[in-house]
Amino acid sequence: MSISASIGRRHRGSRRGMKRSTRETLFFYVCISPWIIGFVVFTAVPMFSSLYLSFTDWDSFQKPNWVGLGNYAKALTADPLFWKVLRNTFYYAIVSVPVSLLIALYLSNLLSHDFRGKRIYRTIIYLPSLVPLVAAGLIFKWLLKPEDGPVNALLGLFGIKGPAWLLDANWVIPAIILLSIWQVGGGTILLISAINGVPKELYEAAEIDGAGHYRLFWSITFPMITPILFFNLVTGIIGAFQVFDQVYILTQGGPDNASQMMVPYIYTSAFKDFHMGYASALAWILFVIIMVISAAVLKSSDAWVFYESEVKK
Repeated sequence: MSISASIGRRHRGSRRGMKRSTRETLFFYVCISPWIIGFVVFTAVPMFSSLYLSFTDWDSFQKPNWVGLGNYAKALTADPLFWKVLRNTFYYAIVSVPVSLLIALYLSNLLSHDFRGKRIYRTIIYLPSLVPLVAAGLIFKWLLKPEDGPVNALLGLFGIKGPAWLLDANWVIPAIILLSIWQVGGGTILLISAINGVPKELYEAAEIDGAGHYRLFWSITFPMITPILFFNLVTGIIGAFQVFDQVYILTQGGPDNASQMMVPYIYTSAFKDFHMGYASALAWILFVIIMVISAAVLKSSDAWVFYESEVKK
């Protein structure tokens, strides 16, 4: 009798445990359901819809006409502007991302030391990141005026004739890169936080062994902040290949498509030329490019990113 009663109690307890587990599971799905619904409606469905449209010829008004790989073949073989736009995008990304990372690393190293007024300087560095890109673009259009712009006026004080910047095909992308570098404050603040999180004991032990400032930075500081550098690198690459606002506000792709980038070109193809199917194909080509580059950077992280809790085999 006691054995059967014990079995019954265990059975009732397990049922209560299963009910509690079921309730917790249901509560979990109820809590994340807004995110799931938002992801499906605003991300998954548009993505698969654009994938289907990339195989069609659609002007946004009439019924899509299936063309198979025609849009991709057109982009890769029959559209000379595509390769120019892709080259401009790579040029912008290859220059702006490393330069922004190096400037953010240099500034964060300076601003992580104790000195009078460091909070004021940190605020000044971060403020440009808070300025909306529309306002920043208008400011830069004024700063980079060829005739009476402040930048060329400053260069003139040193006897240097400033370029036409946004009106010169050779200087328009460097001008856009200047705007991206101007807003390195966000990455700088993240790196300052990472530097401040490095254990002081490591510096003290290295200083006892006679390490100088250069050795302290490259042997302790840099390896410890590589996870944040990796994060800034990946987000910077993705942002650079998706640049839109700077181009649209400053140049709208001019002069003569010298500053046209992939996302503005996709926008123009879709909403100005009404080649929605071709624009969808361009978007998927850009998606593949970003995925390949991000995967390569992620693969390379094993060689240079250090995680304190990770044990290398």
